[in-house]
Amino acid sequence: MKSKTIAYSTIVVLTLLSLWIAPMAEKISAGQTTGTNTNLTRLKEASTWMYQIQSLDRRGAITALAKTDYPLLVLEPTLTVKGNERFNTKRMLRRLRWTPQGKRRVILAYVDIGEAERFRTYWKSSWRAPSGGNPGTPNFILTEDPDGWRGVFPVAYWDKRWQNIWLGNRGIVRRMAKLGFDGIYMDWVEAYDDETVKDKARRGHINAAKEMVTFIRRMRRSGRRAKPNFLVVGQNAPYLINKDFGYARLIDALAVEDTWFRGEADVGWKNPDGGDIKNRRHDKYSAPSLLKQYRKYARANVPIFSVDYSLKTRNANRVYNLAAANGLRALVTRVALSRVTRTPPP
Repeated sequence: MKSKTIAYSTIVVLTLLSLWIAPMAEKISAGQTTGTNTNLTRLKEASTWMYQIQSLDRRGAITALAKTDYPLLVLEPTLTVKGNERFNTKRMLRRLRWTPQGKRRVILAYVDIGEAERFRTYWKSSWRAPSGGNPGTPNFILTEDPDGWRGVFPVAYWDKRWQNIWLGNRGIVRRMAKLGFDGIYMDWVEAYDDETVKDKARRGHINAAKEMVTFIRRMRRSGRRAKPNFLVVGQNAPYLINKDFGYARLIDALAVEDTWFRGEADVGWKNPDGGDIKNRRHDKYSAPSLLKQYRKYARANVPIFSVDYSLKTRNANRVYNLAAANGLRALVTRVALSRVTRTPPP
């Protein structure tokens, strides 16, 4: 009797386990579990991506993105832009969460962590832009954008007043996590290497590179308090790893612009100056030097996503071929970043 009772009990237990495991297996395959960092797995597996940070409030923009199969999207949150505070970012994320084939996407919020943007909701009426070589108000706003983008200004990012905008329960990073983004895509990490910023740091006996890494570490921690597997991706600044190798352990991926072709600042989608300007540099930002630098991240198991700007199909094809040969997950689009690319990956 004892052996029969044990056998019967075993059957009951196994049956109950199977009833529990089956739906769990479905959740795992759909990427709905919270115990493992499936977002990081998806990020590492993504071979293509899309980048749009303008005109998401335009009619049909979200529908156009929803029809694509890109496993990674980098998007402007939009509701942090003055005049767009009522934009339904959560609804946008719900519409874009799954590809038409039913695969869950990774969706990152575009944020500029090294520059103050005059069009953002955090920019107060009392703030003033820098002028005549003098800093703005507050005085952590240091200078004009060196690439000619209007209304954006490099900052002393180690200043607590700037960091308070980003960190804590009411900070931007936590807000992005609560909205439903899987992580942040950080622009202007290269602020640490801007001449005006470096001069300000030197005068204050501050290590600009170290402070940038510390700032990113704090943002990562802030995001993960709201969402345990919150992702952090850095754009450009490939030489920061030379200053502090710990940077490679903080970011989940590196994104790089302009390896082969760039576009002019502040031009529209149809403007021919929005791409096809060949990288002819012979310094550390030449294509061969950059590719050599990217390999340091690859050796640290950091996936590398690239974006080059081109309107011409032949240039786009060249970029995709060169990127594939160098282990980059490439996108070729236009510098306006206001539409789904017309030059998609092959």
